Amino acid sequence: MDNLFKTLVFFLLLSSQSFYAQQISNAAEELDRQKAELQTQKSLKENYKKLDDKLDQLKKEQKELENKKKALSKSENDLKATKEKISKLELVNQKIENKISTTSVSDEEIQKQKIKTKENEVTIQKLKLTQISQEKELEKIISNI
Repeated sequence: MDNLFKTLVFFLLLSSQSFYAQQISNAAEELDRQKAELQTQKSLKENYKKLDDKLDQLKKEQKELENKKKALSKSENDLKATKEKISKLELVNQKIENKISTTSVSDEEIQKQKIKTKENEVTIQKLKLTQISQEKELEKIISNI
């Protein structure tokens, strides 16, 4: 019976050590799980920050593109308006020239019409210079896009 008692105590000690070893193993696994979870949370925060930064950068780029698009549109409209002004003044000059050559008017009226034509020519030349600068500006805007 003494042997049986010793054997029983031995098994009890052995099972209690196994129980404590299992508890330690479970605690270690729990710590590892918590560490992994913390690392995951940290990685998530970093990734969200990177995404937010990228989103902010893309929004800035979008605003820049929208501003460039507006500048392009404005430049194109300005150029179109200048071309239309030139065309209108050239048409006015043609009408004046036709009027001078087809109607009999006084020399004084002819001189007035010629002066008007010359004024229009000066305005046309100014507009053509403006047109050239607008075309250069348009090219610059297009190259920036």
